[in-house]
Amino acid sequence: MFTGLIREIATVKSFVGSTLSIKSSYKAKVGDSIAINGACLTVIKVNNDGFSVELSPESQKLLAIQNYKNKVHIEPAMMMGDKFEGHVVQGHVDCVGEIKEIKNNGNSYDIFITIPTNFIAFVIPKGSITIDGVSLTVNDVFNDSFRLTIIPHTMKETLFKNYKKGTKVNIETDMFARYVAHIIKHQNKVSLSWDEVDAINATF
Repeated sequence: MFTGLIREIATVKSFVGSTLSIKSSYKAKVGDSIAINGACLTVIKVNNDGFSVELSPESQKLLAIQNYKNKVHIEPAMMMGDKFEGHVVQGHVDCVGEIKEIKNNGNSYDIFITIPTNFIAFVIPKGSITIDGVSLTVNDVFNDSFRLTIIPHTMKETLFKNYKKGTKVNIETDMFARYVAHIIKHQNKVSLSWDEVDAINATF
């Protein structure tokens, strides 16, 4: 589990085949889960100046893979007892979005991002969303896009400062919205009485 608060902007040393090597001040261990641009990846090797992770063909197909070069956002997985900030982030990227407009308002930036229409139902006005691993709040939702407003500090301290119209980004929609939609979709297929629920609970 992650929070969507970027802990470091790390440097990509190489990306060969399925192995992504990162230069980072974070001291990782083999087997650690680390979100890189919002995607939860497993550390397979530790180096003197960082670590390496492996991206499966499925991950490479799904992610905005062109962003896994130069600089990337990283966030190590939460540990028991860590202070919880941001929002509940799984590191499971739903889709790739595309920035269609960035509007400088002087004291903030409006960012409009398009995504496949089948994911719009999981984007909730005033709800949370993760863009390349950054926890942000949705302001408006449209037919195939949504609007975020971010403050200058976030723009400066994340890779958003490098983004422009046409930039592809990893999107993780709100986990709870996905769960509710899944339950509603399948509520007619599975029906349990409260006695059956109690019986299932009693087995744990």
